[in-house]
Amino acid sequence: MDWLDIKEFFKDTFKYIIFIVVILFIAIYVVGLQQVVGPSMSPTLENGDVLILDKATYRFFDVKKGDVIALYSSKSKYLIKRVVGMPGEYIEFKNNQLYVNNILVEEEYLSDVAITNDFSLRELGYEIIPEDMYLVLGDNRQDSSDSRDSEIGLIKKSDILGKVRFRIWPLNKFKVVK
Repeated sequence: MDWLDIKEFFKDTFKYIIFIVVILFIAIYVVGLQQVVGPSMSPTLENGDVLILDKATYRFFDVKKGDVIALYSSKSKYLIKRVVGMPGEYIEFKNNQLYVNNILVEEEYLSDVAITNDFSLRELGYEIIPEDMYLVLGDNRQDSSDSRDSEIGLIKKSDILGKVRFRIWPLNKFKVVK
């Protein structure tokens, strides 16, 4: 082996190392895969659906009401939920209706038979949602562990893994998640 062969070997190896580093960066900081476990997001998402997460958006932009997110929870490792309450808001459910700051809010993403038991933010010990915290619920309110559960409660922005962008599995149900 002469010097030119060694130089060419390191040049080629360096390309592969850069490629691997870029792929790892994307996998860790930009996109991720997450699977839906359980029925809590039905009818929007179903048990076993595989999702693509956008991990970068919330590094630069704020969380928005209605976003479907993946989050880390100490109760069960990862959850998929919808952001219903934002910092500074008072949330209450009365007679199967969502009220934000005492104003009725329509939730078009729920099925016609969805039932949400009466609930108030006060049950979690808050008058309003604190800064950098969010109230998250499953779309299948009757069968969802979410912010109404005191073990989960309000979630911190730092516990959000990413915004759900696409359902990629099953293939016949591929869609953009809104």
